[in-house]
Amino acid sequence: MNDHRPSTHSRRRLLTTGLAAAGAATLPQLFAAPASAQSPVDMELALVAAMVDPPKAGQGTTLNAGPHVEVAETALNAKGHLSSAYVDGHYGTATVAAYAAWQRALGYSGIDANGVPGPTSLTTLGQEEGFTVDRVVYIGSRNDSYGGERVNTRTGNMLAAADAEVPWNLTLSQGSYNPGGDPTSAGTHDGGGVVDISVSGLNTTQRWRTVQALREVGFAAWLRTPSQGNWPYHIHAVAVADTDMSGPAQPQVHDYFFGRNGLANHAPDNTPPEYRVGFTWWERHDRMRPGTR
Repeated sequence: MNDHRPSTHSRRRLLTTGLAAAGAATLPQLFAAPASAQSPVDMELALVAAMVDPPKAGQGTTLNAGPHVEVAETALNAKGHLSSAYVDGHYGTATVAAYAAWQRALGYSGIDANGVPGPTSLTTLGQEEGFTVDRVVYIGSRNDSYGGERVNTRTGNMLAAADAEVPWNLTLSQGSYNPGGDPTSAGTHDGGGVVDISVSGLNTTQRWRTVQALREVGFAAWLRTPSQGNWPYHIHAVAVADTDMSGPAQPQVHDYFFGRNGLANHAPDNTPPEYRVGFTWWERHDRMRPGTR
C-alpha cells in the first residue's frame, strides 16, 4: 500500500539545463515564509525537517519549517498520536513516531509507515484536521530503472539531471529498494532515494565534479573511500526529501545539512570546498531551472 500517487509513466526524462542556480542560494533563501494555522502546510519543508530535525533534539527547528511542522503536529495531537508537549515545530523523534502511528492507522506498513510525510497521509490528515497541503512531493513509480538498477521516478529524474551536467556517464553500482543487498550499506538502500555510483575510470577531479553535480540537483552525496570502510571508491547519494527513505538513510540528510560525512562517526565532510553547493532538494532545483517558475 503506497503513501504516494502512482506515476502515470515510468520513463526517465533527461534534463539538459544548467544547475548553477541551485548552488548559489544561501541557506535562509531556501525556505518559504513561515506558515500560520490557516496557511497551507508546505510538504517540502516538512519533509526536510523530518530528516534534519530528529538527531538534534532540543536544538530548535529547521529554519522556517517549524510553523509548517507545528500545524501537522497539532493535527497529530488531535488524533491522539502526539503529546501536546511535543507540539513545538521541531520534527523530532516523538513526531516521527507519531506520524508513523498515523500512517499505520491509515493501513500503511513498512516504508509507507516510516514516520515522514507522504502525500496521501498528509493530505488526509489535513482534510480531517482543517489544513491544506502545498508543494506536494511525489516519487512516482517505485519500479523505474536507471542503468539497470531499480530507482523511483523522482530519483531517476534527479540522476538524469546530474548525468547531463558531466561529460561522462553515471553508472550505478547499487540502486534503491534493496534490503539486505549489501551489508556494508547498513540499511540505507532498503527504501527509496538512495543509490551508489561507480567512479571506476574517473580521475580525482572527475569524481569530485560528479559529487558536485549530484548535490546541485538535491542529493546528499559523498565520495566514499576504502579508508572509510570495507568498500571500493564510490559515491553514495541520498535524495533529500524522498518520502520512501529508510530509517537508516534519513539521518544522513541531517549529517549533510550540518557538513558531516553521513557515516557512523559523523566526521566532517571531506568534500573540497570548491565542490560544495548550497543545501537544496529536487523540487526546489526544478523550480530554479531557466524557463520554469
